[in-house]
Amino acid sequence: MINIYAGNLAYSVTEEDLRGAFEQYGKVERVSVISDRLTGRSRGFGFVEMPNDDEGKNAIASLHDVELKGRKLLVREARPKGEERPPRRDRDQDRAE
Repeated sequence: MINIYAGNLAYSVTEEDLRGAFEQYGKVERVSVISDRLTGRSRGFGFVEMPNDDEGKNAIASLHDVELKGRKLLVREARPKGEERPPRRDRDQDRAE
């Protein structure tokens, strides 16, 4: 199973749109477009899970920098939860030091 990050999504991109783009490269197990808890509006990124690693890697290579609904996608293998980036405030604070 490969978990794929899809970023720089247009706010109008739906889970069905994202699924359709990735299904061209193989079976898609799950798709989620992340939305803001307060507004319900898309946060501009999502995740796609594909059961076949080779198909997922092909999708990453094929869809990265490809336009979907007017925006060029940023597609890469998702980082495991333990490798998350620190919150933006912490990163900005580190730069100031």
